[in-house]
Amino acid sequence: MKEIKKQDSIARNTTYYTSALVIQKVLAFVYFSLIARFLGTEDTGKYVFALSFTTLFAIFIDLGLAAVLTREVAKYKEKTQDYLANIIALKIPLAVVTYLAVVVMINILGYPTLTKNLVYISGVIMFLDSFTMTFWAVMRGHQKLKYESVGVVGLQLITVMLGVLVLYFHLGLVFLMTALLCGSLFNLIFSIIKISQYLKIKIIPHYEPAVLKTLFIIGIPFALNGIFSRIYSSLDTVLLSILRGDADVGWYSIPSKVTSALQFLPMAFMAALFPAMSEYFATDKERLKKTFEKAMHYLMIISLPLAAGVIVLAEPVVLKIYTADYANSILPLKILMVSLFFLFINYPVGYLLNAGNKQVTNTVISGVTVLVSVVSNIILIPKYGYLGAAVSSLVSTVVLFILGMYWVPKIINYNPWYLIGNFLKALLAAIIMAGVIYFLLPRVNFLILIPLGAVVYFGALFIFRGVGKRDFLDIWESITKS
Repeated sequence: MKEIKKQDSIARNTTYYTSALVIQKVLAFVYFSLIARFLGTEDTGKYVFALSFTTLFAIFIDLGLAAVLTREVAKYKEKTQDYLANIIALKIPLAVVTYLAVVVMINILGYPTLTKNLVYISGVIMFLDSFTMTFWAVMRGHQKLKYESVGVVGLQLITVMLGVLVLYFHLGLVFLMTALLCGSLFNLIFSIIKISQYLKIKIIPHYEPAVLKTLFIIGIPFALNGIFSRIYSSLDTVLLSILRGDADVGWYSIPSKVTSALQFLPMAFMAALFPAMSEYFATDKERLKKTFEKAMHYLMIISLPLAAGVIVLAEPVVLKIYTADYANSILPLKILMVSLFFLFINYPVGYLLNAGNKQVTNTVISGVTVLVSVVSNIILIPKYGYLGAAVSSLVSTVVLFILGMYWVPKIINYNPWYLIGNFLKALLAAIIMAGVIYFLLPRVNFLILIPLGAVVYFGALFIFRGVGKRDFLDIWESITKS
């Protein structure tokens, strides 16, 4: 009975969070498309750079403690109050120091006043989001993602509504960034209200050296991994701005945002599974193995048709949605779609390592990947610009996957042939789908080809037995039991 309740909780959390991220990412995609069309490549580049620049610093506020909080609260729920109070006490001074570092660094780099002002506002957003992440991390530890899901949607709705007004009345980049600030402020206030109501926790900073020392020691690998992750995800944009200028950032922002938008699926899926995986590692290795294999299976099934479909439809998508000003975005979009498959299946690998107490190993892997990314970006960007950044992203993503999979057998005795067989079936179905879309593209509107491609893909996959009745029932149960 307890196991059934656990599965139902995972299903509900997956449904809540996935639904929220679908809404959030769709809104974000439409919103960024409007930004790109209204602002043009250079102003879009300034906007994206400001957000990417502060993202590099954000980890120094959190130091990996959000991930530690989720994992430790999942294990020791009675210690929630102590953990949260101590982390808040630590993060307040860290947030202030980090914001000052952002201000100093952007002035040292000598950017124009407009860019500096955007970074200043983005730094406040970084400040707020860090505390919001901490509060939602506690709720994740209690396996309650419903409220976070509402907060995510609320943030995006407020940002889009205010941002559209800014674009319509041509109020400028500073007000556009302020729209995002308002959304972040809502999410922070909402998280405080819900954590107080649901968990009856007092959000008051409290400093206990012994508790902080314990959390900090556990969090060191998470912190390093977070630093590497931020560098990996944002450094290419920052380097493009420094080495090539705002136009290259604008062109690269389109494929980068499309790739980022599609990652809501593995993010939501693994966010819901991580607490359970941590528990299974301690109590049931067989369940952990099956959870990992299913996660890899489902994410392969989803990522391959997405990648293949966007590659075939890249040109009409970019030209129709973003206009001909962004024609240079087509090729890097195709390159990043190749890396999308590896991005998806890297999620279960990374979460398995963290759940299996291999944080240090995961950190080393991330460090090596970041080193590859930094070196390849520095080599490729000066000569090839946005194309070099896309190739660098692909190479480093493949490296991350190879290094991570090397350690999986040391945690669980998974069946590699199960994964290889499912990969080949999904790949063949994706190739068939891409062929159909490519053949019909000159004759049929690309918007019609998207649902048609999905039907062709899942039909072929069902014929190849890459997905079965049980898989469809699992998805249906996750919806009906929410």
